[in-house]
Parts: sequence; C-alpha cells; structure tokens
Amino acid sequence: MTSQTITAAASGTWKLGDRTVHRIGFGAMRLPQHGEALVPGAVPRDRDQAIKVLRRAVELGVNHIDTAAFYFSPLRCANELISRALAPYPDDLVIATKVGPGRDPSGNWLPHATPEQLRGQVEENLRQLGRDHLDVVNLRIVGADSIAERFGALAELRDAGLIRHLGLSNVRLHHLAEAQAIAPVVCVQNMYGIGASPEQEEFLRICGEQRVAFVPFYSIAGSGRTAGASTGDSGEVLAIARAHGVSTAQVRLAWTLHRGPHVLAIPGTGDPGHLAQNVAAGALRLSEDELTVLDSIRHETA
Repeated sequence: MTSQTITAAASGTWKLGDRTVHRIGFGAMRLPQHGEALVPGAVPRDRDQAIKVLRRAVELGVNHIDTAAFYFSPLRCANELISRALAPYPDDLVIATKVGPGRDPSGNWLPHATPEQLRGQVEENLRQLGRDHLDVVNLRIVGADSIAERFGALAELRDAGLIRHLGLSNVRLHHLAEAQAIAPVVCVQNMYGIGASPEQEEFLRICGEQRVAFVPFYSIAGSGRTAGASTGDSGEVLAIARAHGVSTAQVRLAWTLHRGPHVLAIPGTGDPGHLAQNVAAGALRLSEDELTVLDSIRHETA
C-alpha cells in the first residue's frame, strides 16, 4: 500500500457536532500562494494546481477542510478556490472557517472584528464559498480578554441558521469555559505539536474529557509557523522517520493523531505529492517506545 492509495479513512473518524469527519483533513492556508502565508505581496499559486490539490484531497477521502476569508494572496482566495474546485459540494464535506481577524486588499492585517462586524465576516465567507450556511465557524482571537460578546454574536447567527456549529481558535482554557456557557463548542484550534508545553497538553486533555475536537495547527511547521516546516528536525524524529520509511512530517502528523481520538489533523499544502503523504500519515502506527521518545521532546512549539 503506497501513499498514493491510502485514504483519509485510515485515520478514523470523529463527530463535529452532528457531522462525522475523517481525522485527517486539509488546511487551506498554504493554498493561495507559494512560500510564507498571510503576508502582503505573496506569490500567487497556479490556479489549476490549487484546484487539482483540492479535488485530489476529496478523492483521497478528506471530508474536513479548514479555511478562512483572510487566507488569500494577490489573485487567489482560498474560499473561492474551494468553491471553484468542489461546488456543488459532496454531502459529507464539512468546511470549517474562521472569523475575527481580517486583512485589507493589500494583505495587511486589520484590527480584529467587533461583535457587530462579525456578521459581515460570516456573510463574506458565505459569499465566497457559495453557501447558504457555514458548517463550522471558529472564533479566532488574540490575547486573554473576554470573548463573551464576540462569541455571543456568533451564537445569535447560529440561532438564525447562518452557522451550524461553533468553535474556537487560538484560545486559552478560560475562553472554552466562557464560550460553553453561551453555546456548544464542537472544536478548539490551537497551536500544538511535538514538544508541546504542559499547558498545551492540559488543554488537549480537557477537550478530550469534554468530547470537544482538538484541531492542532502548525503540527508540521512547529516554530516555523506561517513560513512552513524548517529542516531542523530532531535526531529522534529523523530516526523514527527512517525506521518507517516515511517523512518527518508524516511522523509529526501521526504523533498528533496518537494523542487522542478527538484530535483532528489539518495539514496544508499546495503540492499533490505532499498531500498524498499527509493523508497517508493517518495510517502510520507508532510503537509505544516511539511514542515515549517523541513525548519526551519538550517545548519545541511553546
């Protein structure tokens, strides 16, 4: 069985609210451009290549795509690429998007949205994706301030039928409790990967106890973040990758999936070969000894 024939079904499934998804999904952040994401003046990716990657992802069983209206480069917008490639959408496809941040047409960051501005961001996602409702909307924040007003505004849009399920992104533990008191939270997207801090591990554990999906970002990139993965893998990661005949990125993804059945991976790429490898990581089974070695690597992503 090669990486070209392994599908996302090998990773198992989890329920996001009332929607069942494979645990290996696809993140659209890297799709609109080459090189670093979310920077002004990024080099746009070839449109046909981006569409090919999205269609191939669905062929490989991916039914959970993470996106945002602020994922764009000059000439390319992740949401519109998704619509162009996949609409009319498969019945089992779950598209999760994020609101809160915004970028002006030149790509510079704007102040985070106020509660009143969030409806406009939701409507922009609906327009770009060509949907009459959004499957999952994550409120992404920066800082430790209360999210009650902003999450409450999204809960009202959920009640109005524009949003099916709500989630959180880049949050702290008290934010989850604050949001849960307002409306159900189906997922938390936070930075997480090999070398996670004790606080990150605690958040993952609590999400599991509450049956909330934990969706790590930068699991491959680590400290490289929007610039992508570096070549600085530890000797332990390299040795395990060699033993299995896989890439270090696949080891990193497999490790996150081993952290709990509620963990959903959303690796992103604009390369068809890397896509197949990412999906195949869902079939990679690490031994207890290998997991112990990887667990002992600390504070790489903190």
